[in-house]
Amino acid sequence: MHSVRRDLVLLRDRRFALLLAARTISVLGSSFAPVALAFGVLALPGATPTTLSVVLTAEALPMVAFMLVGGVIADRLPRNRVMMVGEGLNAAAYCCLAVMMLTGWTPIPGLVTAAAVSGIATAIFFPALTGIVPDVVPAERLQTANALLGLGTNISRVAGLVLSGAAVVLIGAGWSLAVSGAMFAVAATLVAALRLTSAERVAAERHSVLGDLRDGWREFSSRQWLWVVVAQFSILVIAMQAAHGVLGPLVAKESLGGAPAWSAVLAGEAVGMIAGILVTLRLRPRRPILVATLLTLPTALPYLLLGAAAPLWAVVAAAVVMGVCFDIFGVLWNTTMQREVPPEALSRVSSYDALGSLMFGPVGLMLAGPAAISIGPRPALLGCAAIVAVVSLLALLSPGVRNLRAPREEPGPEAPDVAPAEAGA
Repeated sequence: MHSVRRDLVLLRDRRFALLLAARTISVLGSSFAPVALAFGVLALPGATPTTLSVVLTAEALPMVAFMLVGGVIADRLPRNRVMMVGEGLNAAAYCCLAVMMLTGWTPIPGLVTAAAVSGIATAIFFPALTGIVPDVVPAERLQTANALLGLGTNISRVAGLVLSGAAVVLIGAGWSLAVSGAMFAVAATLVAALRLTSAERVAAERHSVLGDLRDGWREFSSRQWLWVVVAQFSILVIAMQAAHGVLGPLVAKESLGGAPAWSAVLAGEAVGMIAGILVTLRLRPRRPILVATLLTLPTALPYLLLGAAAPLWAVVAAAVVMGVCFDIFGVLWNTTMQREVPPEALSRVSSYDALGSLMFGPVGLMLAGPAAISIGPRPALLGCAAIVAVVSLLALLSPGVRNLRAPREEPGPEAPDVAPAEAGA
């Protein structure tokens, strides 16, 4: 267990406080954006669900395509500047979408272009975010930093999901998109104020982009624990996308009371996400990847209970457990990567992690509909639960997953006036 009071003093560090504020505001903006964009596009004259699919696909494909390039950029340049560019591009994209919605000039090519810019912005931003944390805080505070960032992210995500629907009703989709763009702009300004010094980055030998990608792949593939868990998630996310995106809502509509029931399940997961972050402020396992992988097993519970026709309260309780487990996993995973991967390759490794973990998610969405028709949504959900459990157990067979140990932390002062990361600023 760990001293929360000593760790929370990290909030006095100006640079970490700026990073936390920027990330919290950015997530609030990104939580507003999907609801406003969906309702804005669907309200256009002649728009159909296919129109929305085209716009969302235009955002998703560039994000996947440019993710590895984003890792290379973030390992070559100061990460705060890379994040600033990513946030700035998102601000520009959503402001353009807002202007189109508010003026009524909404050509599909224009919507697609703005959405594509947002996807590229995310691909640039995400690898830099993982890599910047060790640039800002000392090694012994990494888990606390990731936990606090996660707490701010989860609170903003929940607030955004709650407020975005009301905002679309009260001020309209166009102005809601403008609010999202303004939040991204504020986040870009806060990140720009970090002012990381060149001494905090290890100078790496410059290669071509392909050479940098090969070096990043070597760092990624040389760590068994890393590629095994990414392979686990590449399959696990297929099941999760099918269950969360299609099968769960179908069962909720057919037998649990419709949208309010599914909203209760998602709310339970959100509560669990916040609770999980609070746990990680105290938990310091000696084998973090083993603990993190074990925690993926209980995430099958909501799908198992939905498939077994359990009452709604039981499904909601299982969703709380899922949220706790996934957020503990996320903090332990990010902290371990930041400790084990050299700083000069961290963003590239993070981009391989994101690409490998998420690229097959759309497969689950494509398979869920046919599976629900052919065998029914409940049996399909039981299949999703089985997939989650089996791939998690298979990951535990890896010696790298079971045996990787975290370094022992030396006890520090209870309440220094400034966090160590600030001292060299």
